[in-house]
Amino acid sequence: MHVYASNPEASRGRLVAEEESANRSVFQRDRDRIIHSTAFRRLKHKTQVFVYHEGDHYRTRLTHSIEVAQIARSIARALDLNEDLAEAVALAHDLGHTPFGHAGEDALAHCMADYGGFDHNEQTFRIVTLLEKRYAAFDGLNLTWEALEGVVKHNGPLTGPHASAKSAGEACAADDFALLRDLGPGARRVRR
Repeated sequence: MHVYASNPEASRGRLVAEEESANRSVFQRDRDRIIHSTAFRRLKHKTQVFVYHEGDHYRTRLTHSIEVAQIARSIARALDLNEDLAEAVALAHDLGHTPFGHAGEDALAHCMADYGGFDHNEQTFRIVTLLEKRYAAFDGLNLTWEALEGVVKHNGPLTGPHASAKSAGEACAADDFALLRDLGPGARRVRR
């Protein structure tokens, strides 16, 4: 692997420490947790775009995410980076998306304007750190720090109205991530 690649053996770990697998790297486990999550499976019901010349065939977030993951793996391989981490981030990148593409997100953001709006990237972060309930010991998927950073930053730096709290008491995903980052890999966030 290239010097810039994330080495799974040198991972910064998870928010809740776990015993390592003898058979899978930490990034393989991240990918598998994403694939087996309820949120990932729901992507098959979320339309991305309707293509007028393909009859009744339409694109879903699931097919889009699988294609993005294939491209991410190919690019990671070409650049000698970690393919499993690239695939995990790609598979998770749209977990928080609404149906009906960005028009659906715009409609939900409008409906939720009085409550801080809606951003699918923030929702993705909430899903993987809090909302997914598959494990008794913790909320979310307990992904590695590297995967969380990839999910949060997949569109580039966080900017716009959701990049920081809008007023006292209104936390957003960027604030949550900053808190988790500051707590460090040894911190624990357990289910209440």
